[in-house]
Amino acid sequence: MKILVQKYGGSSVKDLERIKNVAKKIKKRVDEGLKIIVVVSAMGKTTDNLLNLAESISQNPDPRELDMLLATGEQVSAALLAMALKDIGTRAISFNALQLNIRTTLEHNSAKIIDINVDTISEKFSYYDVIVITGFQGINHRGDITTLGRGGSDTSAVALAAKLKTQCEIYSDVDGVYTCDPKLHPNARKHFYITYDEILEMSASGAKVLHSRAIEIAKKYGVPIYCASSFTDEEGTRVVEKLPEWLEKPLVSGATITENQMKVTISNIPRDENLISKIFKKLSENNLNVDMISMVPSGEKAVLSFTILEAQKKDIEKILRESLGEFKDLDISYDGEYSKISVVGVGMRSSPGVAYRFFEAIARADAKPELITTSEIKISSLIPKEKSERVLKEIIKEFDL
Repeated sequence: MKILVQKYGGSSVKDLERIKNVAKKIKKRVDEGLKIIVVVSAMGKTTDNLLNLAESISQNPDPRELDMLLATGEQVSAALLAMALKDIGTRAISFNALQLNIRTTLEHNSAKIIDINVDTISEKFSYYDVIVITGFQGINHRGDITTLGRGGSDTSAVALAAKLKTQCEIYSDVDGVYTCDPKLHPNARKHFYITYDEILEMSASGAKVLHSRAIEIAKKYGVPIYCASSFTDEEGTRVVEKLPEWLEKPLVSGATITENQMKVTISNIPRDENLISKIFKKLSENNLNVDMISMVPSGEKAVLSFTILEAQKKDIEKILRESLGEFKDLDISYDGEYSKISVVGVGMRSSPGVAYRFFEAIARADAKPELITTSEIKISSLIPKEKSERVLKEIIKEFDL
């Protein structure tokens, strides 16, 4: 029995016509002799609409009740797709996370999958050809429904593929992974192969094809991923551990932009590793993500800078007041509006000169980097928002993306 996991995003099941189209695509694969697990997102903007409903009745919705509400979106998609499959002669059945015992951590709105019991799946495949499963959700040991956060359906699908030791196909409204956003840059080039490391860095830097947590699972368990469009039959992108030997490694595989960035700067902070650790521990405990970090020593003091999302400013102000209240001579500033521009590529490991060309492109755009971070295959720079689009265009031109 050959099992395949497929995931269809919200745009793919946006309305009844698209659900029927997805059912036809699935039937073709069933006719090839495959048993298919289909993970679905909520229809179109359903999750956003449910969030708006919650916020219209409560300014601060209870996280547990919010998960109860949000989980209904995927259940609608799963049931409708199963109906559509049955109508065209395919034996299908739908399940939610509770029925399949998809176990998660306790957190609401951002839970992580702990384990999946696949016994029910194996049992049901003795009769059914397609099992449609709600993505984005699980159940904790208290019996409460949890959700996995934005992009959670990708995570659900890849986790299922990892558990079943099979491959995963991700279908959306984009027919693969591109060097940059094809909606903004029509001449962007598609990758037919890209590595886990590259797509992970691109995802973390703002690319929206795959969720970073899903890629982390795929890399850890060696799950082959195929990204394609549910609206065309064009060849998509294969996400792999290593590029094929015959394929030349590009110097830079992609350029991304992450908007709505704010720079937090703490001046005159004591050079005390315990204090620095305390600050970032507090931020972590409150689920606040810090991105780019820089510390410049000056004697016994230092200037610490890091970036956050603009929407996190109030939360971080409160945490810093609590953590640093005893230090009266600190100067804390919150500067916006910024964007983070990144270039990613495994070819950077063996090719010098990428940093020079990257900063040359920024200079041509008459922009000044505020913060810089690097990894073995990525360079990122914080750029004033009003200069970011011009910088990105110069980088795309510089690296022929």
